[in-house]
Amino acid sequence: GFQRISHYEILEKIGEGGMGVVSLARDTRLGRQVALKILRDNGLCDETQKQRFLQEARTASSLNHPNIITIYDIETVDGVDLIAMEYIRGKQLDEVVGRKGLGVGQALRYAVQISQALEAAHEAAIVHRDIKPANIMVTETGTVKVLDFGLAKLRQQPDGPLRQAADDE
Repeated sequence: GFQRISHYEILEKIGEGGMGVVSLARDTRLGRQVALKILRDNGLCDETQKQRFLQEARTASSLNHPNIITIYDIETVDGVDLIAMEYIRGKQLDEVVGRKGLGVGQALRYAVQISQALEAAHEAAIVHRDIKPANIMVTETGTVKVLDFGLAKLRQQPDGPLRQAADDE
């Protein structure tokens, strides 16, 4: 049988980052596949890390944009913190780029989508702070999804320089 956590059946590990392990899982309540991020608990998991994890979920879940991963749920089960999010079939941008690089047209298509995602985040006073190819997925249809708002911090003043720049257009 599969390992279960709450109402999620863990199917396979699909990634690992500084904050935890990401698995493909099945949401047994809604009958859909999700990416389940489980906060690493290595005994060093202090309150600060937990707060960052919760902040990531809250931050990302406040954004609704086609180029930003959708957060479905956050919960703590038996002391384990997890975030359930949209499962994206695709590759990380660094895999897509590879050794050959990208054609100009393709690079521009990706750049525009990444910019639109970040603009939506900035309008919500959220700065990602860790944009890199490993945090950007490209779906099978060429849609870009920005992931991992783990280092995002809510900007204190929504009327800061980012907001002013947007108002000048």
